[in-house]
Amino acid sequence: MYRIIKAEKLAENIFLMDVEAPRVARSCQPGEFVIVKMDERGERIPLTICDYNRETGVVTIVFQIVGASTLRMSTLQAGDSFQDFVGPLGNPSEFVKEPIEEVKKRRYLFVAGGVGTAPVYPQVKWMKAHGIDVDVVVGAKNKDLLILEKPMREVAGNLYITTDDGSYVRKGMVTDVMKDLVQKEGKQYDMCVVIGPMIMMKFACLLTKELGIPTIVSMNPVMVDGTGMCGACRLSVGSEVKFACVDGPEFDGHLVNFDEAMKRQQIYKTEEGRAMLREREGDTHHGGCGQCH
Repeated sequence: MYRIIKAEKLAENIFLMDVEAPRVARSCQPGEFVIVKMDERGERIPLTICDYNRETGVVTIVFQIVGASTLRMSTLQAGDSFQDFVGPLGNPSEFVKEPIEEVKKRRYLFVAGGVGTAPVYPQVKWMKAHGIDVDVVVGAKNKDLLILEKPMREVAGNLYITTDDGSYVRKGMVTDVMKDLVQKEGKQYDMCVVIGPMIMMKFACLLTKELGIPTIVSMNPVMVDGTGMCGACRLSVGSEVKFACVDGPEFDGHLVNFDEAMKRQQIYKTEEGRAMLREREGDTHHGGCGQCH
């Protein structure tokens, strides 16, 4: 069992939990995720890692209520436990695996939308720990849905906040801020990392392609099973078929077919739609070996 030592509501339908998981905490890196399961009846839920403390063995997760399982999960309190807390899964962010001197040569821009702030935070924190100051843009629908502002300020070189309705700091989309930083303030970036709703990532990538900035996105929003066996996170990256949970979750944002991914995500929500996708995609429907039925 994996004990919850802290349970906090960050915003409407958004929750944070600190969980005792020493083995996961010792091994995880920015960009990876875990699969949690409340009990024998519980659904397996893939969640990106928001933070970790190797000394205390604690892993922080942030999740949003999107269905019955996450609604039930939101009722858990400090002292309760998860039956399973599996990870780390997926692949860490590319910069973690590169020589640190190479990473330090680049100027990074991180862009987070909504709950995407949670997986962006450990990446920015990693940068800070390695002496690299980065610019961070965080967007939310309104002030009440903005999360992790204080911890993000502590690790970001510069933090730019925007809200869709203008209820906090400035009004506009994250793409408006990105455009202003480059075109009005003259900032130059060698790499952009964008994590958030797929529609946000799509338009952010269209902008960075226009600006000539290589961009990484995290396709964790399409994950369901987390092992490549359900076929939910199948997507096209350039001319290749990839699976977010086993090949990612991070990919070259300029190669991801977002329109296809968003359409497929909607189809996958119904049993009839899932059956249609299995029939249409055949042996390529699953990840892993690619030959599972």
